[in-house]
Amino acid sequence: MHLAQDDRTSGNRAGLLFALGGFAMLSLGDVVVKSMAGLWPGSAIAAVRYVIGAIGLGVILYQREGRAGFAFPHLRWQVLRGCSVGVSALAGFTALHLMPIGEFTAISFTSPMLTALLAALLLSEKLRRETLLASMVAFAGVLIILRPNFAILGPVALLPVLAATGMALLIIANRKVSGSGSALAMQFTVATVAAVFLSVAAIAGHLSGIALFEIPPMPPSVLVKIVIVAVNASIAHALIYLATTRAGAAAIAPMTYVQLLMAGGLGWLVFGERPDLPSAIGALIIVGAGLYLWRAGRSAAR
Repeated sequence: MHLAQDDRTSGNRAGLLFALGGFAMLSLGDVVVKSMAGLWPGSAIAAVRYVIGAIGLGVILYQREGRAGFAFPHLRWQVLRGCSVGVSALAGFTALHLMPIGEFTAISFTSPMLTALLAALLLSEKLRRETLLASMVAFAGVLIILRPNFAILGPVALLPVLAATGMALLIIANRKVSGSGSALAMQFTVATVAAVFLSVAAIAGHLSGIALFEIPPMPPSVLVKIVIVAVNASIAHALIYLATTRAGAAAIAPMTYVQLLMAGGLGWLVFGERPDLPSAIGALIIVGAGLYLWRAGRSAAR
């Protein structure tokens, strides 16, 4: 009995460490994306990143599962998954070039609340009172953070909210395709659809004549950084997946806020981005709402 308990404790510890590493790596990836601001547009960076990711995953998938791994079950939901990731990446990479990384990351933490709200609308799931309360509080935090950015950037400051909405739609679509293929196959399908969506979006942005989306010749340093971002994201998501298998999704959920701390710290150290007091208060409000929703969810599960 003691051995089983020790094994469980060891597994939980390992899971939390995997989650810590995974979420920290996601912040490092955002730093690399932000370092390309002014060199290449976020739309083109996102497109190349997912093309590289889809090719790499496709090679691994073929080696492991052969042609059978390339099926696209529930095609409409797979398209929604890929387009949702595409919207999130397009909005997120562009936002990272335009606003402080810590503020972008804080706003992205509204994704769990958005997921619950959209699940109620699209899947007719019951909307709990705790979810509605947490969502209202979180969006109050978003408004506080957006206050200075909205005055400077205008509607572009809403890009982090759009990125969070894309991730929320992905989670909902994931539920519809759950069990229809291996985890690797599901990663490949979402990356492939996202690569097509983002390639079209990048070309359209370039042809639009909007300076923000104009694609100049690619500097070699940009290609190297995009490859780093693609590999980094794959490793980060693999670590997070391993964390859920060892400690469970509910146990590692609070570890996501490591990403916020890392983003704020790296933004300060690398880019000299010092959040003002209202932005820090807004971030704390969003974190508090997320932790409240997490605890309420655990209580409901018990």
